[in-house]
Amino acid sequence: MSVELVRGQNHPLPDTRLEIRVAAGAPVVAGILLTDSEGRVTGPDRAAHPGSPRLPGVEVPRQAAAQHRLAVDLGAVPEAVHRVVVLLALPSGSSGPDRFGAVAAPFTAVTGTDGSAIAGFTLTGLGSESAVVALELYRRHGAWKVRAVGQGYAEGLAALLQDQGVPGPDGLARDIQEAVGRSMGRTVAPPPPRTPDTAPAH
Repeated sequence: MSVELVRGQNHPLPDTRLEIRVAAGAPVVAGILLTDSEGRVTGPDRAAHPGSPRLPGVEVPRQAAAQHRLAVDLGAVPEAVHRVVVLLALPSGSSGPDRFGAVAAPFTAVTGTDGSAIAGFTLTGLGSESAVVALELYRRHGAWKVRAVGQGYAEGLAALLQDQGVPGPDGLARDIQEAVGRSMGRTVAPPPPRTPDTAPAH
């Protein structure tokens, strides 16, 4: 049975192989930070993002989208990792909204790999923020739990990364947004709808 979390609430995780599902009111960038026991990201090899989507135990999408699935295998993350931090950010330089308060509140869910719901969290109360720490999975006495965070940053992705102890947060934020921009540029527009004039003859 799924539990609907409120900000600050935690819940035990029954398994180490999970999915993080995201549904937002506009395309968002999804990423994961792996932090040590002091809550610090020790280097770029501890940040999974569209420009570097795979790390041991985690994988994130390469593009901004309104819905995401992030793969997590807590049994495969390095022993030095104590927190798996899930972040969301609005892509910069796009025609979309520049703050979360302009769209429907994002919803995040932790599920089993079979889609069975474990816990959900709606990120309410966001206004001028353009980046947010949604959830964190953390290790406590050998077991893993999920905590609803919902900490937003009006200063954007670089401020979020700096707060999480990421070295060179401005550069990493720029790299992430540039990777998203490249992915958006490669997106092929869907074909025009068929009309009676273009439909194949039978």
